[in-house]
Amino acid sequence: MGSPGLINRNNGKRLGITEPISLGGPTEDDVMKTRELEKYLRDAGLYESQEEAVSREEVLGRLDQTVKIWVKTISRAKGLNEQLVHEANAKIFTFGSYRLGVHGPGTDIDTLCVGPRHATREEDFFGELHRMLMEMPEVTDMHPVPDAHVPVMRFKFLGVSIDLLYAKLSLWVIPEDLDISQDSILQNADEQTVRSLNGCRVTDQILRLVPNIQNFRTTLRCMRFWAKRRGVYSNVSGFLGGINWALLVARICQLYPNALPNMLVSRFFRVYTQWRWPNPVMLCSIEEGSLGLQVWDPRRNPKDRFHLMPIITPAYPCMNSSYNVSSSTLRIMSEEFQRGSEICEAMEASKADWDTLFEPYAFFEAYKNYLQIEITAENADDLRKWKGWVESRLRQLTLKIEKHTYQMLQCHPHPGDFSDKSRPFYCCYFMGLQRKQGVPVNEGEQFDIRLTVEEFKHNVNMYTSWKPGMWIHVSHVKRRDIPNFVFPGGIRPSRPSKVTWKSRSSELKVSGHAQDNSCEGKAVSNGVDEGRKRKQVDDNVDNPRSGKCLAVEPPSVGGHAQENSCEGKEVSNGVDDGRNRNQVDDNVETNPRSAKRLATEPPSAGEVHEGSPVSTVSSCSIKGDNMDTHSQADGFARCNPPNLAPSAIADTSSKEAESLAIEKIMSGPYVAHQAFPEELDELEDDFEYRNQVKDSRGNMKGSPIESSTANAAEAVPVPSSNGTGSSSGLYSNGSLEELEPMELAAPLLNVTPAAVVQQKPLIRFNFTSLAKATGKS
Repeated sequence: MGSPGLINRNNGKRLGITEPISLGGPTEDDVMKTRELEKYLRDAGLYESQEEAVSREEVLGRLDQTVKIWVKTISRAKGLNEQLVHEANAKIFTFGSYRLGVHGPGTDIDTLCVGPRHATREEDFFGELHRMLMEMPEVTDMHPVPDAHVPVMRFKFLGVSIDLLYAKLSLWVIPEDLDISQDSILQNADEQTVRSLNGCRVTDQILRLVPNIQNFRTTLRCMRFWAKRRGVYSNVSGFLGGINWALLVARICQLYPNALPNMLVSRFFRVYTQWRWPNPVMLCSIEEGSLGLQVWDPRRNPKDRFHLMPIITPAYPCMNSSYNVSSSTLRIMSEEFQRGSEICEAMEASKADWDTLFEPYAFFEAYKNYLQIEITAENADDLRKWKGWVESRLRQLTLKIEKHTYQMLQCHPHPGDFSDKSRPFYCCYFMGLQRKQGVPVNEGEQFDIRLTVEEFKHNVNMYTSWKPGMWIHVSHVKRRDIPNFVFPGGIRPSRPSKVTWKSRSSELKVSGHAQDNSCEGKAVSNGVDEGRKRKQVDDNVDNPRSGKCLAVEPPSVGGHAQENSCEGKEVSNGVDDGRNRNQVDDNVETNPRSAKRLATEPPSAGEVHEGSPVSTVSSCSIKGDNMDTHSQADGFARCNPPNLAPSAIADTSSKEAESLAIEKIMSGPYVAHQAFPEELDELEDDFEYRNQVKDSRGNMKGSPIESSTANAAEAVPVPSSNGTGSSSGLYSNGSLEELEPMELAAPLLNVTPAAVVQQKPLIRFNFTSLAKATGKS
């Protein structure tokens, strides 16, 4: 545990772009609860053993020796004189979770090889070095990815997983004391080198900008563990990845420089519950630099205005590390921040504990309807490549569904993947579907997203490295039909008996301000929603299984039984138990004939905006809606922060004063620059696979684009509430990356989006009143 009063580690110098919110030190209770937190994290297995730590150091030493031999070998082969061969050098740096000191057992090590100007990436790094590593018996599972946005070699060295990047500098000799934090290191560097260097530069800068490294590490371990348990740790799915969580935690450490992890965790939730996105989170001011590299600036760069949750990297060139966040994933994370804030407040009153905060999130309890995306390949190597490509496109499916339904149909992507042991070279993904809350439902309304799904499959099948056997299928499944292989041991859990945070929160009345419409906390245990009094009604709902379209039909108005509170959530190995959703669906009426038609009668414009918490900041294709940034962000469901314990901070005596301090922090030059994109889903493709899409006018070379009749997904009656019943949790056998190099590789230039098939949305809303308000039809 870090010692209090760390501001003196920086000789009293302020860290961050604003003054701290509080300079107060820890209380005895903070010290005790921090020790409890550290013990909890150790008991959860988040720390590696001493033996594993030593093994990692040995592997890094061996790898460093190998690249030094490699660079001398290629220098001699290129005809350099003996003096230059003798001085030739390459050096290994680490970054990511290992460099930050928050890695756990079995996690990979993000590494960077820095070489001289004559050591090329294509011929020498992916050629000679790859050959040398393959000849070493200690190296296994080699997977080079030279065409990625950040080229990488992935392999295991003595059983330790390594991700190795390469940066070619303009130096003839790489000194052993090379400082890659200097901007001059980027001089004359190609774009791939700049991206590769960015990971190390950002990681080192984070460690320089936090007041107490040990307190930062403990808090970050806690928040990473919490995010994985709650199902919001995944950059590729549109949530946040390792670097994003590190930056968010580092900013809290700057705002409370003398606080211990117990208080830092509480203030994390309190600050980000009140944060008005898209105000950016920044650890330092954005420097223009002298090399002409593009930095994040929504005032000058139109594409930066589309970012919903900007979290800016602190090293030049500063960029948004969270460009993948969508309106739906931002809504989900905002609700989770609220839940965490409520639980931390309850913990201060000794009415909750760490177990409550880390309760898993029950994904397969939260919805009645899901999309199941299945993929297969001919062999393990093809499946690995196919998975990487499909995962990079899943976010586009979420954005397109929401855009084509004008935000009326909301998607919740599961952050992991699942495999069925009975089917080799197979895996699948899930998305929860729900109707937007607070919008009146008209009987017979239906969302038909067949065309959207077909467009998604078409884009996926444009993969340049497509091979026979690479197959994708999208279908609708109801909660009761979720396959058993997604649950631990392949066994669907029985109805739980344990009481959850959601069921207890109404009784706590913490600090005397339990609101009727508050966003209540939620919990999960093994992916099962515990203790909720639910009606087991979905089994009685007619299911037009014979339909071949992906039609979403909401319940009749009489079927609504809305609750006032934004319900809590939970996660267990990937299970969602119901976020901000009403317990409806009691009398869902479905028309079997409607499964075969393309008719949709959406609500009117007035109904679209009634009670809509997030649609104004999303990728909706409504044009001309110029709501200001403040009103956008305030639309997200939030609750008042818990009361502040006066003993916890010295210079903030009330919750209101702290709220004002947080408000002041968010005022800056980047406020009110949020734009409303017409085609947001096409602007920010996953950069690793940007060049791996075939031209939409080109020959698909046998790519199996499924027809809209033979392979379209089934009819999906989606009610306007969350469902309940026996189900499971966020159980994923796909490992979530620790600090993905991809997260640190935002675009350096305005890149043309991947080619897509332009099709008009099937669903056509008549926004008459909106057209009058905006002056556009």
